[in-house]
Amino acid sequence: MRKFAFMEKLLNGVVVEWKALGEVLVRTKGTKITAGQMREIHKDGAPVKIFAGGKTVAFVDFEDIPEKDVNREPSIIVKSRGVIEFEYFDKPFSHKNEMWSYHASGKAVDIKFVYHFLKLNEPHFQNIGSKMQMPQIATPDTDKFQIPIPCPENPKKSLEIQAEIVRILDTFTELTAELTAELTAELTARKKQYNYYRDQLLSFEEEAVEWKTLGEAANIQRGASPRPIANYITDDENGVPWIKIGDTSPGSKYVNSTAQKVTLEGAEKSRILNEGDFIMSNSMSFGRPYILGIRGAIHDGWASISGFSETLNSDYLYHYLSSNSVQNYWAGKINSGSVSNLNADIIKTLPVPIPDLSVQENIASILDKFDALTNSISEGLPREIELRQKQYEYYRDLLLSFPRPEEVAA
Repeated sequence: MRKFAFMEKLLNGVVVEWKALGEVLVRTKGTKITAGQMREIHKDGAPVKIFAGGKTVAFVDFEDIPEKDVNREPSIIVKSRGVIEFEYFDKPFSHKNEMWSYHASGKAVDIKFVYHFLKLNEPHFQNIGSKMQMPQIATPDTDKFQIPIPCPENPKKSLEIQAEIVRILDTFTELTAELTAELTAELTARKKQYNYYRDQLLSFEEEAVEWKTLGEAANIQRGASPRPIANYITDDENGVPWIKIGDTSPGSKYVNSTAQKVTLEGAEKSRILNEGDFIMSNSMSFGRPYILGIRGAIHDGWASISGFSETLNSDYLYHYLSSNSVQNYWAGKINSGSVSNLNADIIKTLPVPIPDLSVQENIASILDKFDALTNSISEGLPREIELRQKQYEYYRDLLLSFPRPEEVAA
């Protein structure tokens, strides 16, 4: 398919005229307000939305800002500093006065059509802004930007063409949103199901199995940090993997690689662990267990669990340590007094049910299957959303690839 074949069919021979954005839309100013004032007058559920930079917004009543600063027209908001992007909004709004917005004001232009075209060209404006110390664009950058107007001599037909393009692109947007909601709901349901069966399988009557504290069943120790650590970091391939929180990933129970290594001297001044040992952070994401898939060294932000293989299956122990009851146990210990982190002494006190190893292996096998299913949905969700987004972008590019005069001549 030639570059413009799709558009030629839609346009059916009509003329396309390129005009400056400032010629076909009305630019509006914002309101004088500070971030502090926005926080002060914000009211949940209020009817007027005030936009600031990034994701900062406030909701206010009509009387909270000057009437002249309230825009009631469906508009394109230009976020002109920091993260440069465009947002469409069709309810009463205002924005800080370093930003600006556009509306159609009865002209033969579909504002949503222009919004889609500007979103397609966001990289152009971001490139302009990147040349400043603080990324930003100015009103001439958008006012002078050329946009295509199909069939300008026939406003009715022009709006019909624009509306059809908007309909198709909005449909793709809605389908992506629906898919995201469905997959997210499925993931939530699977997680609830997994958590339910995990808690059921790991609930034992006291007299049914042997119970020990984790300190009795395993060796619990805290890591150590050689200082200054920079003196021990090495590029030597024979260095010892240096395990940090950044080397873990959500949803994974293993640590299989590290970004940095330390010298053997540095490792000996910390704590060296073997493959199959456990680590848990004692501060950030405290209580989240990981099994080492490598031999490595840990700093004092970690606690280690080792020496349990004769009584505990590692996969069983992983699922038990991940259970809601254990996480609640840690939270209760930390929040009960002056203790501010999950130290080795607390970890040692955890009661652990110890059925026969064959029973542990069976429980772990069942929970591994649930875990794999949940993780497959977790991993598939962003991939599926990305595919839908690419599909939307493909059709957006086709629908908004209007030939410029020089291209038609060529």
